Amino acid sequence: MRRVIRIVPVTVVMGTIFLLSHQPGNSLHLPTFPGADKLAHLMAYATLAVTVFWFLGKRGTEQLKSTALLTVCFCLLYGMSDEFHQSFIPYRSVSGLDIVADVAGAALIAALWFFNERIRQKVSLM
Repeated sequence: MRRVIRIVPVTVVMGTIFLLSHQPGNSLHLPTFPGADKLAHLMAYATLAVTVFWFLGKRGTEQLKSTALLTVCFCLLYGMSDEFHQSFIPYRSVSGLDIVADVAGAALIAALWFFNERIRQKVSLM
């Protein structure tokens, strides 16, 4: 039952990313500073990574490494599918740099999650 509940945030974030990607490019109103699009990708996929980590759980350092890798790979694959989806939307295009920003957001969360757990484990041993 707990797994069923934990999948809800993952699904909501994935659905939100999909809905935002489904908007025609001329209807998007992003901030005008350089890199706003990449920052939006980084934040969206960092959020997705948090929900995937919470869904998968964490137990022990070795499982944490595989969970981090699985989370980043999941975000990469969803980012790639998102870019493919955008190729069919008017005024949108596929961008490799968007995928890099997606993976960067997921990797940032994976690194923070991993190091936070390592610190927690060391503190609990004291």
